[in-house]
Amino acid sequence: MVESTWQITGEGPAWKTSAKFAFIVRLVLGAVFIFASIDKIRHPEAFAEVVYNYQILPDLLINISAIMLPWLELVLGGCLLAGVWLPGAVILANILLFTFFGSLLFNIARGLDINCGCFSASTEHVGGATMAWYVLRDSVFVLLGAYLFVRF
Repeated sequence: MVESTWQITGEGPAWKTSAKFAFIVRLVLGAVFIFASIDKIRHPEAFAEVVYNYQILPDLLINISAIMLPWLELVLGGCLLAGVWLPGAVILANILLFTFFGSLLFNIARGLDINCGCFSASTEHVGGATMAWYVLRDSVFVLLGAYLFVRF
């Protein structure tokens, strides 16, 4: 009889219960959130233009979103890196990740080709990135966030 290379214990698959893998995913997402917040915190007026380009929020909410969102990303990234308030940080991080991903898909469906504003407050596509690249990259972040949600 051939044994499976995947060890499944009574607790579930090894990848699901691996504390080391969850730790690495948590650090990666924490770093992503912190890195994503830096340029937006430094240039809130430019990030407000990125938020405006999404054409989702009413004008009244654009500036407050451009100011608050990067700070929320910074705090969530810090919580994920430090391992504090993990249940709440993981839930809020997933809400943000799904909101960002949904907004990106919504704009693609509408035929808009904009800079996602994920890591830069610039309204120009960084490094020749395309909307397809943003979707691919952000889908990886969504999967990592979903894994943490299931794990914690």
